[in-house]
Amino acid sequence: MIANTGAIIGTFTIYLALMLAIGVYAYRRTANSSDYFLGGRSLGPWPAALSAGASDMSGWLLLGLPGYAFSSGLEAIWLGGGLLIGTWLNWLFVAKRLRTYTIEANDSLTIPEFFANRFEDKSNYLRVISAFFILLFFLFYTSSGLVAGGKLFETVFGLDYTVAVIVGTVCVVSYTMFGGFLAVSWTDLVQGLLMAAALVIVPIIAIQTEGGFGNLLTALEVKNPELLTIWNDSKGEPLTAIAIISLAAWGLGYFGQPHILARFAAIRSNAEVKTARHIAVIWSGLSMAGALLVGLAGIIYVDSTLAGNLADGEKIFMLLVNAMFHPVIAGILLAAILAAIMSTADSQLLVSSSALAEDFYKQVFRKDASQKQVVMVGRIAVVGLSLVALMLALNPDSSVLGLVSYAWAGFGAAFGPTLVLSLYWKRMNHSGALAGVIIGGITVVVWKQISGGIFDMYEIVPGIIFATVAIVAVSLMTAAPAKSIQESFERYKKQLDV
Repeated sequence: MIANTGAIIGTFTIYLALMLAIGVYAYRRTANSSDYFLGGRSLGPWPAALSAGASDMSGWLLLGLPGYAFSSGLEAIWLGGGLLIGTWLNWLFVAKRLRTYTIEANDSLTIPEFFANRFEDKSNYLRVISAFFILLFFLFYTSSGLVAGGKLFETVFGLDYTVAVIVGTVCVVSYTMFGGFLAVSWTDLVQGLLMAAALVIVPIIAIQTEGGFGNLLTALEVKNPELLTIWNDSKGEPLTAIAIISLAAWGLGYFGQPHILARFAAIRSNAEVKTARHIAVIWSGLSMAGALLVGLAGIIYVDSTLAGNLADGEKIFMLLVNAMFHPVIAGILLAAILAAIMSTADSQLLVSSSALAEDFYKQVFRKDASQKQVVMVGRIAVVGLSLVALMLALNPDSSVLGLVSYAWAGFGAAFGPTLVLSLYWKRMNHSGALAGVIIGGITVVVWKQISGGIFDMYEIVPGIIFATVAIVAVSLMTAAPAKSIQESFERYKKQLDV
């Protein structure tokens, strides 16, 4: 438990009250399912960029990534670098095209709905199967955020882990359920700025405490010179090609993350995509560099103050904040962790609830459901899905980065190749899209269960490869898309510069 919790509790209370106020305001502006799931496509470049970044990075940016750098040193650059490049490529090659095509494809609100409209899926198989994979992988992704919340409240307030996870879950659900996409996006803007500020301030103060960056590097070299190389692990063993590819391949996952892609569809205009891309890349670069430095500075801090004893490296950010800042400032910085957790968990719950409401309930059970009914089902789904994710998160030995890794690979492989090719390849058809989603998702699930040799490679790599091959092969072996689909593709291409 962190000392001087009174000021921290006060800071947390003010922060949560602010987030709930935003949720209530957004609730009053939510009139239909388009407002609830995409905010009426009204996001400017700042909220779009920071909401995409904040919902992407989650608690793993302040817990998982610093924890990885704490245990592995500069090896973590492969992971951070891959993610930064993936962020840039996703905004460059997907954002504008997805926004334009979702409008052309009957104003699609969700990724499954876009696939169904893009390929005129009358059977609804593509839409329902896509929604199934969203629900499956988001349960693991959301549970990672709840695990991070449990570690936060456990460390700061000394709460029992189970109680801590439940408290965090209630915080997230309360404003996501009412405010929908606008509440999520506006709070993400605040939370994204807070996360970035924390990840810039904490490593600067920590490095100054160690006598400057040069002294930090010297101390790390004395402790273990292998921490300062990107080519060896912390034990001095050379990183294999499989290890390097697996770390850098995290960047490939961006193309299939529904909660990030939803921000692209919600941007106000194509003209603002470029500005949003610059903001997103700068934010991501600063945040990940800060997270890596927190882990490196934490190595020396723990060695000098805790005799090198820290059972859970994912708590290093919290320990540094408590040791180096006044309780009021510490409360603000620790609220950044809560911000990171809430900004991703709320987005994941919203996308999952939209899949359940729009892609299951409306399409399978009640096709004539009104928009008010769909929104209500979405809100009920937020609560139900939260309870399932909560059950998965109750194991105190869960790793934030481990849970994120599995879900990230699942989305990247199941949706990434299908989405990218659907935006660029006119010849792609419904059968190819269905094959890509199924093969990508199943590959990740199966590959994860096998180890040794090539199977030690991060499952996103074979998942993307096999899904891409399946899409191309099946599309070419089956009939070309209908004339109406090809005409829609041509109209979308003409609208890209509008």
